[in-house]
Amino acid sequence: MPGLEETTEIRREEDLVQKIQGSDSTNVVHTTLQTDERVIARVTDGIYRQPASALRELINNAYDADATRVVIKTDAPRFERISVEDDGHGMTPASLAHMLLHIGGSAKRQEVGQRLGITNSADPLVSPDGRKLIGKIGIGIFSVAQLTHTFQIVTKVKGDKFRTIATVALKQYSDDAIKSDDSSDQYESGKVNIWREKAKDVGVHGTTIILTNIRPQARDTLRSREIWSAIEQSENTAVVDEHQAIEPPKYHIGRVDASGELLKKIKGKTSNIPWQGSDKPDEAFKKLVECVWDELQNFNPNPQLDKIFDYYLQMVWQLSLAIPLTYVDGNIFDMDLVGWAEAFKIANEPKGGASTLKLKSKVSVREILGLKEGAIEDKFEVFFDDLKLFRPIKFKGLPTPNHSIKNPMVFLGKCREEFEKYSVDLSGGPLEFEAYLFWTPKVAPTEHRGSLIRINGSSGTLFDSSFMRYQVSEQTRLRQITCEIFIQQGFDSALNIDRESFNYAHPHSVFLTRWLHSALRQLATAQKRVASDIRGQNRDEQKSQDLNAIQKIAFELWQEEVEDEDSTPPTVIIEDEGPQQKLIPNADLAFNRAVIVPRKDGYRTAKGDVRSSLLDEKLKAIVQVLSTFGLLDGLSKSKQERLLRAIYKILETA
Repeated sequence: MPGLEETTEIRREEDLVQKIQGSDSTNVVHTTLQTDERVIARVTDGIYRQPASALRELINNAYDADATRVVIKTDAPRFERISVEDDGHGMTPASLAHMLLHIGGSAKRQEVGQRLGITNSADPLVSPDGRKLIGKIGIGIFSVAQLTHTFQIVTKVKGDKFRTIATVALKQYSDDAIKSDDSSDQYESGKVNIWREKAKDVGVHGTTIILTNIRPQARDTLRSREIWSAIEQSENTAVVDEHQAIEPPKYHIGRVDASGELLKKIKGKTSNIPWQGSDKPDEAFKKLVECVWDELQNFNPNPQLDKIFDYYLQMVWQLSLAIPLTYVDGNIFDMDLVGWAEAFKIANEPKGGASTLKLKSKVSVREILGLKEGAIEDKFEVFFDDLKLFRPIKFKGLPTPNHSIKNPMVFLGKCREEFEKYSVDLSGGPLEFEAYLFWTPKVAPTEHRGSLIRINGSSGTLFDSSFMRYQVSEQTRLRQITCEIFIQQGFDSALNIDRESFNYAHPHSVFLTRWLHSALRQLATAQKRVASDIRGQNRDEQKSQDLNAIQKIAFELWQEEVEDEDSTPPTVIIEDEGPQQKLIPNADLAFNRAVIVPRKDGYRTAKGDVRSSLLDEKLKAIVQVLSTFGLLDGLSKSKQERLLRAIYKILETA
């Protein structure tokens, strides 16, 4: 491998193109990375929040290059080497040279992109094959600074007899003293070696990014080192209570120490993943999604990814949400909702109301409303180690809710705003989008409660649980909503440079915020109306229900605190043989009697059985009261059991 020794710097782009064309493994081109504006050089320090962000940006670059397949290998659980390979168009020497010499000066959406073949010859806003572009700034590939400061680019275009190879060594912005306040000064972001090699297959095309020397901090994050270290420390302590206080993630890829060696087994296994090694990549991913929804059936009312998964599996989930993919069980726009969901059309007027959609069998809401998002299926597959990624959002086959409304409610809308009263410089141009708000009493995982904005199929923000700062106090209902907004024109300028946050003062953000808040009000009104109708139908049945004094206390408190008169406290059972790993009808929380109730020796008596039954009812009511205030949500199963055991002992002595 050629060295990175410094030689005479090549600064003119035209000279660099000629040098690359004439290079080979013995005639290596040496140059430096340069930026158009000094401030953009800070990207080499890493403007992204998580290692997963780097992989997201590389996948988005592949999408913009018209790739149909991306294969990521992470070397999990050691993470010594990561590769991202795509079958996109690849980079010519000219486009590679432009990228290296213009960090933050992307050729995408520019006339130069058409000249370089990076964008469509007729429209610089789309890829050569017509995809709406995700990237726009020209820093995506340098997001790898979050993972490493050395990486290799291997790229080739179709018909070229040579492939081009570049090794990049980034340097920290802080290493260079500020020499001038002139933003036109070019800043050297790192060193690059480039050469060309003969290719065996002229027809092959695509780009591979190979990351080596993964930064220790990034490797520790990927390995979930923080949680494993805490568990190891807990395991080595002599205090029993402290040992029980920290539990490993339910699903994980393995436990690795600082040297990269696997440590001792967890519950008899070096790893615990929800799929089998023999599963196909798409089947394996579906099992990953199902294991989260299974948590509801296993009496975990609030499945949280950071409690269920290690960092690696959380990263897989977040990537699946962020990139342009198809849904794991299908797009809600293409589904026939008859018989399992209620559908409503969102009004665009600020004081408008949602209207009921007249559904027809075998007719999708896309056809009814003329929705565009996802109408043309674009083949784009991403394989991540053993998995084929999909959007991990389910709409059908959800658990039966403990709520008067048994079926999900889907609110659909589309809007276009021209901002005719403002100049383009002030408004950012027209804004067009489509959206759905999916209401169901239980959302899994809890991270899917909120609104997510997609621009050209991609999102770096994930779900915003505040729904763009919605101030109305309807927390229970907001925790029952998953919303996606699909931008079809505009909003790009409201996206911050890290693609993980928005400028809320931008006119597009202001308009979209108002629209979403109006949609939420319409949802609440319609949901209350439907629930009221159901209550009227069931009034006689409800009157006949006999709530004893203990149940009534818990029920009335729930109604008062939750502010949702159509929901009821969680159903609690205490089983003689412990919770089974299956859905128990009408049960939300289940506990093992042998763990909670202290064992007693001697003969059972009728009087003792009556007392035991009464204690059970009191304990169940206490569990419902604790659930009303969310006091059990943050506790592991073992902690919940220890708490209830202590409460039971107190009740027993009363």
